[in-house]
Amino acid sequence: MLVVVPTYDEAPNLLPLLARIACAVPGAHVLVVDDASPDGTGALADEAAAADRRVHVLHRAGKEGLGAAYRAGFAWALARDYAVVVEMDADGSHAPEQLPSLLARLDGAGSAADGRSRADSPGLVLGSRWVPGGSVVDWPRWREALSRGANVYARALLRLPVHDATGGFRAYRRATLAAIDLDDVTSAGYCFQVDLVRRVHAGGTQIAEVPIRFVERTAGRSKMDRRVVVEALWRIGAWGAADMADAARAGVRRLRRGRRSTGG
Repeated sequence: MLVVVPTYDEAPNLLPLLARIACAVPGAHVLVVDDASPDGTGALADEAAAADRRVHVLHRAGKEGLGAAYRAGFAWALARDYAVVVEMDADGSHAPEQLPSLLARLDGAGSAADGRSRADSPGLVLGSRWVPGGSVVDWPRWREALSRGANVYARALLRLPVHDATGGFRAYRRATLAAIDLDDVTSAGYCFQVDLVRRVHAGGTQIAEVPIRFVERTAGRSKMDRRVVVEALWRIGAWGAADMADAARAGVRRLRRGRRSTGG
C-alpha cells in the first residue's frame, strides 16, 4: 500500500504526519510529492526517505495545483504495482489513525452485515465528513457551509451516489486508478477530487464512504482560495451540462428506435 501526500510549504507538519502513518499502518509506504516548497519541505522529506525505506519522495519543478501533484503520484504508484493507493493531506486534517477503517472497508469488511459479498467490495472508499458519524473540528461556519453546499451541488448536477465527493482522504484499488485515463484529467484544484469520483462512478465501480473526523490545520496556511472555488463551480457545472446533453441525445435515440420498431 502507498499513501500519496502532496506538499507545498508543509515543513511543520510533514515529519509528525509520517510518524503517525507509520504507527497507524506499520507496513505502509508513503510518497511525498513536493512542489518545490520554498520552506524546505522537500529537504525534510529527503531526510525522512534516507532514514526509512518506506518513505519516498517525488520532487516537482513548481506549484502546479493539487490535481497535477496527485496525477504524478498516482502514475508513480501504478508504475510500481502498489495494490492500494491512498491519498491524504499533509496538514494533519486527515488523521492517519482513521486509515485502518478506510482500508478495512476497501477490503470488504462489514459487507456481510449489509447484505453484500466480499466480491462486491468497493474500488474506492471515501473518508466522509458528511455521513452519520463524520464531523469537522474548528471550521468557521462559512467553510462548513461552502463544503456542504459544494457537495450538494456536485451530487445534484452529476448524480453522484456519495455525500463527500470533495474530500481528499480516500483509498483506491489499483484497478480503479488504472481504469482512469489520468492524462485526460485536467482539473487542477480541489475539483480534482470530484472529477475522479465522477469518473469512477461512470465506470461502474462501487464507491463506499466511511465517517471521518476532519480537523482544521494548526500549522501552516490553507491552500483554499477564490480561484479554487471558482474552478470547482465552473467545472462541475460544465460536467453536469455535458451529462444532461448526453442523456438527452440518448433519449432521442431510444425514441427513434422505438418508432422504427413499431413502424411509426
